[in-house]
Amino acid sequence: MLSEYQITPAPKPRMTQRDKWAKRPAVLRYREFCDQCRELGVNVPDSGAHVRFIMPMPKSWSAKKRAEMIGQPHQQRPDLDNLLKALFDATRKEDSGIYSISAIKEWGDEGRIIISQHWQ
Repeated sequence: MLSEYQITPAPKPRMTQRDKWAKRPAVLRYREFCDQCRELGVNVPDSGAHVRFIMPMPKSWSAKKRAEMIGQPHQQRPDLDNLLKALFDATRKEDSGIYSISAIKEWGDEGRIIISQHWQ
C-alpha cells in the first residue's frame, strides 16, 4: 500500500502555555499541517511504515540547482524526529501502538508525504 499526500511537511514546535493564545508563526504552521492531515485522512499503519518527507526547495534556487537537488537527502532543519512527531500527533490519538517506522526526508519541487507499509 502506497499513499501520497500533497501536504508540505511541518515540524512539531516546542510549545508553551502562551501558545494557546499567542499566534507564533511556527505554531500556526504546525496547526495548519495537523488540520490538513486530518482533512485528507492521512494514516500511519501500526504494523510498520516507511515515511518519505519531500521538502520543497527554496524558490530562490536556480533552475540548475533545483534539477541537481531533486531526490537528494535533505540534511538541514527541520529535524526528522520533529517531522515524525508532528505527523503522529496529527493522525493519531495515541502513537504508542506504532512499533516499527523508518523515515527519510529529501528535496522535491513541492512538499509531499509518502507513506508505504513495510509488510503487506
